[in-house]
Amino acid sequence: GCSVIPAPTADPTRYYVLAAPTAGPAGAQPINGGLRIGLKNVELTPYLKKGALVVRTGENELSFPAEARWAEPLDQEILHTLRTQVLAAPTVGRVFVQPFPFEEPRDFDVSVRLIRAEGVVAANGRSGVVQLVAMIEVMRIGALGEVVSRRRFAAPETAWDGKDFSQLAARLS
Repeated sequence: GCSVIPAPTADPTRYYVLAAPTAGPAGAQPINGGLRIGLKNVELTPYLKKGALVVRTGENELSFPAEARWAEPLDQEILHTLRTQVLAAPTVGRVFVQPFPFEEPRDFDVSVRLIRAEGVVAANGRSGVVQLVAMIEVMRIGALGEVVSRRRFAAPETAWDGKDFSQLAARLS
């Protein structure tokens, strides 16, 4: 009866994270700026919510390699990275993330909608590029809540070998 149970197999799944921004000099950093920024939760295009790294294999075809997954939700990784980078700006004094504290006023809110974050392979499947596209909106806080900036951000495409998912995660960083 014991021979019916299949032999265990190794799990080929690998987990990836975005590279953290480079740290500044050690020690306390003086707060030079007075801007108070609110970062809204990052919005992902639905197919990016699956937890797997995404590979575009055709104009309208995507694949989600089972062996290549994000170690934590992609929207949280981006929010953490973005907060670190915004806080490093010399004009920024404080950065808040949702849910915003009631007792802390903000000057601007920033929202990010990630449209593409994927590797794209050529028709022959041998080489490709990395694409990252987002919409960024900055809103002034106040009665009118006016949008002061709306911009489509497209990172420069970088080469990717189409197979190395560690390289894909690094280049998406």
